[in-house]
Amino acid sequence: MARKAVAQELSRERILSEARELFATFGYRALTMRSIAKAMGYSHGALYYHFTEKAELFYALIKDDFALLLQRQREMVAREHGISVNLLQKLMMEFVWFGLTNPNHYEMMFMMNEPELQQYSRTEQAQCLELFAIVVRDVVAGQPGAESRRYTLPWNLFMSLHGLISYCIQFRLTYEEARKLADEHIRLICASLDMDAYEQQRPLVKMLG
Repeated sequence: MARKAVAQELSRERILSEARELFATFGYRALTMRSIAKAMGYSHGALYYHFTEKAELFYALIKDDFALLLQRQREMVAREHGISVNLLQKLMMEFVWFGLTNPNHYEMMFMMNEPELQQYSRTEQAQCLELFAIVVRDVVAGQPGAESRRYTLPWNLFMSLHGLISYCIQFRLTYEEARKLADEHIRLICASLDMDAYEQQRPLVKMLG
């Protein structure tokens, strides 16, 4: 009964909220379930009531982050009347906005290199990338050689954005400070792909399920 009472007092939401700050401050590797619980003023047994291991706790954090990013992407697509270069540019800028507005979240989602986390978050990462990839492929569908690049092009564009975001995070640039740079970067990407020649808008494909 005592364990249940403690677990009820130490809610899952509170654990996630405080653990996020600890991970952002000390990093994933430096923390243990015991040290997280100690920082919160509880025994580590109280954390185990909600999470079986540190990796599961960390995954719960980034799963929520991916859900938020994916929801914003889907809402943006739903507001458009069809696939276009303009939609692609908006999606790319949205990704930059998310990363620079939530730098700690972004680092946890895309910049962690811990073997024990490899089994986690792959589905969520794939969902976000696939939605982006659908738009990219549809925008360049009429270009010569588009079929041969259908798998590599979305990934290349994502890595270009990731590089920009990572650079800005490293130098602590806010979204507002980096907005002009990001806008120019995205326009140059689209121009290099000759996307303006394929500006026509296409019907939305089924991607919101």
